[in-house]
Amino acid sequence: MSVVIPAFNESERLPPTIARIGGYLADKPDWLPAEIIVVDDGSSDDTAAAAKTVDVPAGSRLEVFVHAENRGKGAAVRTGFARTTGDWVLLTDADLSAPIAELPKLARAAAEGGVAVGSRSVERHLIENPQPWYRDLMGRSFNLAVRTLGLADLGDTQCGFKLFPGDLARSLSSAQKLDGFAFDVELLVLARHWGFPVHEVGVRWQHVEASRVQAVRHSSQMLRDVLRIWMWRASSRLPALPGTGS
Repeated sequence: MSVVIPAFNESERLPPTIARIGGYLADKPDWLPAEIIVVDDGSSDDTAAAAKTVDVPAGSRLEVFVHAENRGKGAAVRTGFARTTGDWVLLTDADLSAPIAELPKLARAAAEGGVAVGSRSVERHLIENPQPWYRDLMGRSFNLAVRTLGLADLGDTQCGFKLFPGDLARSLSSAQKLDGFAFDVELLVLARHWGFPVHEVGVRWQHVEASRVQAVRHSSQMLRDVLRIWMWRASSRLPALPGTGS
């Protein structure tokens, strides 16, 4: 199991998250050996140094990569995916809004083939601490735009808890272009374009304050990026699966 954690100014939240993930995987021999890959996306605090202070249990290893400047969450995920070696790659947020203990739900769905995405819309009763109403509205509005991209059956593309087959994750790292928060949509559009099913799975989730998403600025950026994906798709410019030409 490879676990990729993109991080920006997460010096406080990141160490307990790494420890929690390492401790959880230590009791799951089927997913060992494991690697936890942190990508510090040009933080202005000591995120990378804080991450390196964590001692992970035997059977896991921790790697920390640093972008010299802030490039965006999509860029951090791309860097992390490219450096994985696992049969499976879990993408999770530094705040663990979806607890690591929800991983088996994704694993069961992904065992059927393809990508398993954690969702806040499938079983809304699993939301333990809802996000503010305006963020929920922003997410629902964004999802309406996403429906034009062949993802109409997915109620939540933005939950930061997704499981990919390792080879697919590494292929995505070489094809994915968007640096901003719409990268999730691009990953899922590409996966489906390449013939991989996408399974939406309800997971426990709780809103954590100090989100890195700025509602007005990032909403407009995400909508522009969705339009870019739509144009790539409409003009048959989505990249082929590396190594296949299709």
